[in-house]
Amino acid sequence: MKIFITGGTTGIGLALAENYLINGHDVGVCGRSPEKLDPKLKEKYSKLSVYKADVTDREEIGKAIDDFSKGHLDLVIANAGRSVGSKSKKPNFDASRSVIEINVLGVLNTFEAALRNMLPNKKGHIAAVASVAGMVGLPGASSYSASKAAVIKLCESYSLDLREWGIDVTCICPGFIDTPLTQKNDHGMPWLMEASVAATKIIKALEKKKSLFIFPWQMKCVIYCLDRMPRSLYRRVMSLKVANYSK
Repeated sequence: MKIFITGGTTGIGLALAENYLINGHDVGVCGRSPEKLDPKLKEKYSKLSVYKADVTDREEIGKAIDDFSKGHLDLVIANAGRSVGSKSKKPNFDASRSVIEINVLGVLNTFEAALRNMLPNKKGHIAAVASVAGMVGLPGASSYSASKAAVIKLCESYSLDLREWGIDVTCICPGFIDTPLTQKNDHGMPWLMEASVAATKIIKALEKKKSLFIFPWQMKCVIYCLDRMPRSLYRRVMSLKVANYSK
């Protein structure tokens, strides 16, 4: 298969890329700082293509995906994303804008380029890495929760709309994964999972063409309960001092 992964130079994206490369697939990855990628990987995997591309730049990410695919693309994983890091009750609007641009517009730009190469062939698979945070409005993470909620609903709509063209759509909602992104967090992260373990689970879900994949199972149970609570009760529960973050 020909597989393109945004944010593929670190964390989950890199773990996914290595897994697919080991199994003989052609893999393209991109990042704003591709120099972060171990140069030995290019020597180790002849089927790896690396691009410098910012997902918020519609033209830049489009050119990277077009160059890699050359009209044939099996799977695109919109994995690039960011969080605010430290939780705070006081919104940081500059950081919030960046979160929305990368996590929402970045996915939109990636999907646009992917579908440009998939729709004419009437086959393909697009996937986005969202988060369990998108299923509820988490305290201190307003823009992150909002951005991931947008991705979840975007994928849900696309999964209905794109069937006609033979395009599969998957939304991946992990809990806490040990990556450079989560390593910036200054709060507790229950059921923290290694990126390599997460990648294996994600690939199995993609192979099954799941529309929505939430993991680990412990976090799935918790987030389902929180999501289905009457919102007045949810607000009461989440107002308790369950997290330590600045005002």
